[in-house]
Amino acid sequence: MKQLILKTLPKAKLSKDDFEVLEVDKPKIESGEVLIRNILLSIDAANRSWMQGRTYRDAVRAGDVMPTYAIAEVVESNDSQFNQGQIVSGESNWSEFTAVKGSAIIKRPNVGSLSNLLSIYGIAGLTAYHGLTKVGHIKPGETVLISAAAGSVGILAGQIAKAMGCLVVGLAGTDEKCKRLKDEFRFDDCINYKNVDLLKELKKACPDGVDVYFDNVGGQILEIVLFRMNMKGRIVCCGAVSQYDGTTPIGPRNLPGLLIVKRLKMEGFIVMDYAKEHGNAIKHLSEMNAAGDIKITEDITEGLENAPDALIGLLNGDNFGKRMVRVTVDP
Repeated sequence: MKQLILKTLPKAKLSKDDFEVLEVDKPKIESGEVLIRNILLSIDAANRSWMQGRTYRDAVRAGDVMPTYAIAEVVESNDSQFNQGQIVSGESNWSEFTAVKGSAIIKRPNVGSLSNLLSIYGIAGLTAYHGLTKVGHIKPGETVLISAAAGSVGILAGQIAKAMGCLVVGLAGTDEKCKRLKDEFRFDDCINYKNVDLLKELKKACPDGVDVYFDNVGGQILEIVLFRMNMKGRIVCCGAVSQYDGTTPIGPRNLPGLLIVKRLKMEGFIVMDYAKEHGNAIKHLSEMNAAGDIKITEDITEGLENAPDALIGLLNGDNFGKRMVRVTVDP
């Protein structure tokens, strides 16, 4: 089978040359393990952050098979809970087949399009939902600002906030993305943050200030947004993609000053913090989708060998919606 390893640890921006495709034997499973055929691999900015050191998981080192979250099919099982042909999701890697512990995967329904299990009903949708409701505590009538608004989480967060009665403003990197977010995805406004006076534009788009900022980028954008936060506003720290692909991270210089002056709450989270709430979240997301409040958009790259390009492109902001790599067709 094919698998991709991180051949060299990047010292600056990630390059395709940092990866290598290998031909290896399919893994053999032991007691309690399951052999899965990977169907769809989740491509996330967090993949890059894992190369910089230990986070909420072990660091990825040179020579490691690149880890990921995946939708897969059981092809062989030494765990009585799983049978051949079942669709599962869980931690996997950039390979055609992966041996995993049964305790590390969960059964998933064989829905019409399995890609939806990575987008609206997967990590992207659940991150957006929990971030807004459990961390941001959004309320109808509030102004919600979302960075990386055309990304996998941002595009869903904007639609969820709009469906819950908020005024929604996005930040994206091109005029085309901003136009689509307003025309197709119900954003009230969107700012192309490149080559503009962002603070000035925020004053126009958010005249009453910002109550909740869903932050996917960190860095200088976070620094500017802090000036527009309302008293007792909430900042949902979901990611910091501006800091991942390089060696000189830049943090906001107005912390903790503005947090104190404005009595702001700033909280980071990962989606598994609210795993017990996934069922309720998926039910609500399904209802919003059925009502036409959420439009699903996915950005799928074909072929395992193209996973490095998919990740590098995502870090450069090339994607629109949830990016993933298709390894094989839905069964």
